[in-house]
Amino acid sequence: MERERFQDYRGNGEKVQPTFSAAEMQRRQDAIRRHMAEAGIDAALFTSYHNINYYSDFLYCYFGRRYGLVIDHETATTISAGIDGGQPWRRSFGDNVTYTDWNRANYFHAVRKLVGGAKRIGIEFDHVNLELMQLLEREFPGVEFVDIAAPAMRLRMIKSQEEIAHITEMARIADLGGAACVEATAVGVPEHEVALHSTATMVREIARSWPHAELMDTWTWFQSGINTDGAHNPVTSRRIQRGDILSLNCFPMVAGYYVALERTLFAETASDAHLRLWEFNCRVHDRGKELLVPGRKCSDIAMELNALYASEDLLQYRSFGYGHSFGVLCHYYGREAGLELREDCETVLEPGMVVSMEPMITLPESQPGAGGYREHDILVITEEGNRNITGFPYGPEHLIVPGKGG
Repeated sequence: MERERFQDYRGNGEKVQPTFSAAEMQRRQDAIRRHMAEAGIDAALFTSYHNINYYSDFLYCYFGRRYGLVIDHETATTISAGIDGGQPWRRSFGDNVTYTDWNRANYFHAVRKLVGGAKRIGIEFDHVNLELMQLLEREFPGVEFVDIAAPAMRLRMIKSQEEIAHITEMARIADLGGAACVEATAVGVPEHEVALHSTATMVREIARSWPHAELMDTWTWFQSGINTDGAHNPVTSRRIQRGDILSLNCFPMVAGYYVALERTLFAETASDAHLRLWEFNCRVHDRGKELLVPGRKCSDIAMELNALYASEDLLQYRSFGYGHSFGVLCHYYGREAGLELREDCETVLEPGMVVSMEPMITLPESQPGAGGYREHDILVITEEGNRNITGFPYGPEHLIVPGKGG
């Protein structure tokens, strides 16, 4: 029995209140169209979480199905699977086509319908896997596929005033999550209980601040003792012990936008060796924030901070770059890799960029002061220098958490 290739969910409910204004979304689509015109690209097929979200305000749930956003020189249309009903249409800035599961070729039929006679199509080389590339070449013989991921990333790196306002409000919520972590921290409390309290606090505040938003993906990593050695170590049920080094990592997510607050803490007391390392890492953090100004090159910032660590024989304990761009990204998708504070990144900072400063060192268990130390602030690059949108305190004066009876 033959079934329809498409289901029409357009008009199933009303379009929801969008995250950004129509003018802001049009600005984004017009910017990528200008690149397409300059590069001779007839249509673009975006497939990643971050670009589909950035250009349409729709964040898909993959679950083994293909999604897309086709932008040509006049229209923008999301491609979604029938399992999602009308939600993709309600969220999309632009039109939507919903394909059915009855035939595996239905997704490509939707793409073909939208790109028409395009002979040069932009795709994301850093997201399209080998299987999808082979299928596209088979389904679209004679079409030239060119990369649009890199230019799209460069456009995302400069934030609009609406984006900066959105990120700033999220940073405020991350600070609330940090305060909730401290509130829940006590000797004997498991990591997961601290994390749950922080996450619930942030989700409730997101619901209050964005009553029309989808509530998804906000989370907290709270690490203790040995678990602090990696920045992305998952929460466990380990119980906090007196003298433990601790790490709070709060990540509110709103409409695909991610912010972070990360801080080093100690449970009730800290050894002299721990204090020395913690205080020095805070000094590196302070200096790093001073360097985040227009005209500074990412690689030069990394090299100057490397020299600070080397002066105390600590450079070998640094584990990752000093910071990165913020915007549409998450721990499981997307990253503006062209704006990272690393030795191999030659990008020059410009007003409108939003960048973290997050130095980290990890001392192994065999050494005094063992554990992972990191602080993390988010700064908006301005014409005059920068504006720090993270307000949560850091350092020994603030974050040696006393006993609940003290």
